[in-house]
Amino acid sequence: MDELFPAPAGKRPKAPADPGHDASGHRGRLRRRLIEQGPDALQDHELVEYLLGLAIPRRDTKPLARRLIAAFGSYGALVHADPEALARIGGLSEGVIGVIKIAEASALRMRRSQLMNQPVLASWDALIDYLHIDMADRGVERVRALHLNSRNQLIRDDLVSEGSIDQAAVYVREVMRKAIDFGTSSLILVHNHPSGDPRPSKADIALTRDIVAAGRLMGVTVHDHVVIGRDGHASMRALGLLM
Repeated sequence: MDELFPAPAGKRPKAPADPGHDASGHRGRLRRRLIEQGPDALQDHELVEYLLGLAIPRRDTKPLARRLIAAFGSYGALVHADPEALARIGGLSEGVIGVIKIAEASALRMRRSQLMNQPVLASWDALIDYLHIDMADRGVERVRALHLNSRNQLIRDDLVSEGSIDQAAVYVREVMRKAIDFGTSSLILVHNHPSGDPRPSKADIALTRDIVAAGRLMGVTVHDHVVIGRDGHASMRALGLLM
């Protein structure tokens, strides 16, 4: 009706202020700190608070942000949480869960782009950053194989399994089958330890040596097996565990 019967000039009613975009409010102050001081200017709960505000613009999101950090333990664990785990927290709509997962996807996409089209072994720090962002805070064990071409460029980041390493023979066959399919020249194996301790277990070492042996028969070099934990990472090559 406003378009058919417009208000007289100078008397058009003002649109209601949106707290999510009100520079004079709390969220506006968070935004200015982030823009002016960079990503480290906001604490974990403030980052979550601002994210939530994108999906819930007219509500105080600070209590929910603090509750989420308390429930998952850290910002990283929150953004990497499964959508099902997020849905079990009261007060999270599909839109809110989507905003949280966008934060995860953005971080991973940025780090992955830094690795593409360049030799991975010459970009080791960027690789470890990428793996740590993706895996350090996950609550389940994830096994991945990074397939490289003859120039050591990443051609496929393949998820081998989620769960526990207890099907080593199956993993060896699957990794080698995909190496053939992808035209892989070399591999970097990666998995995480949800406990946070990156030290390789006996099962980790045994699986690695089985894949190294299978790779030799097929002309596929295994450069390393990296274990990611919240407390850091461990390289089996650096530890002298590749044989």
